[in-house]
Amino acid sequence: MADQNNSIAFLGPFGTYTHEAALFFAEKLGIENPDLVACTSFDEVFDCVDRGRTAYGVVGKENSLEGPVTATLDNFAYRTNAVILAEKVMDIHHCLVVNPETSWTEVKTVASHPQGLAQCRRFLSEKYPSISTIAVSSTAESARMAAADASVAGIANAFAAKLHGAKVEFTNIEDHMDNQTCFALIGRPGSAPQLSGQDVKTTLALFLQQDRAGSLNMILSEFAYANINLSMLQSRPTKQQLGLYMFFIEFFGSINDIPVQTALNCLRMKLREVKVLGSYPVF
Repeated sequence: MADQNNSIAFLGPFGTYTHEAALFFAEKLGIENPDLVACTSFDEVFDCVDRGRTAYGVVGKENSLEGPVTATLDNFAYRTNAVILAEKVMDIHHCLVVNPETSWTEVKTVASHPQGLAQCRRFLSEKYPSISTIAVSSTAESARMAAADASVAGIANAFAAKLHGAKVEFTNIEDHMDNQTCFALIGRPGSAPQLSGQDVKTTLALFLQQDRAGSLNMILSEFAYANINLSMLQSRPTKQQLGLYMFFIEFFGSINDIPVQTALNCLRMKLREVKVLGSYPVF
């Protein structure tokens, strides 16, 4: 059973980028020895928080190459009462990792998560033009496989290589050097710790009264009148009928700011629901 004060659920296995983000948030929370719970999906992370199995959870929000994480958005819109407590943007740098007793030239197979393989196509075509690849459940799993089998190389981060005892042969092998993922620390309402970051961001889920012409323009005009610059706008289906959507909106600013309160009060009079998913520090 997880320690209720020090427990953090994350998308496993151990050695993933989400694990690394969980350790970052643990440090910010002042938790020296976090009780980390590895989950098999973001849905399970949300369930751990909602059901009180863990005090906190860490989920991916958005990747600079792949876009928003729809599983996270759908949980916030329809399944969970959890809120965002903090956000961290992490650089995603892939490494080629191998068994400590071998060299990259002796490798017969390269394994990684499908995204890891896809994001390192150029490196693979240059170093391994005819080698076979294997898709596995995570980049961390590929590091574990490489550490255990001299014929297998993995594409993973240096954190996973160190954790599983693999050797890093090449660093920064991704095709796009600006690959970043935004991770969110989540918790139950009222559990927000006193964290301070460089900026404060607010995330909203907005649900229309009915689908009609000008609905999105009406929403955007309220933020424009309040001089609030949006950093993200994402539509998601309501799962009720084809063609019906709700909207996620993010902006830098706190719900305690007067212009933000004015915009939210106006939207509450015009929309079916304005769900504040969090007003939180950004690291």
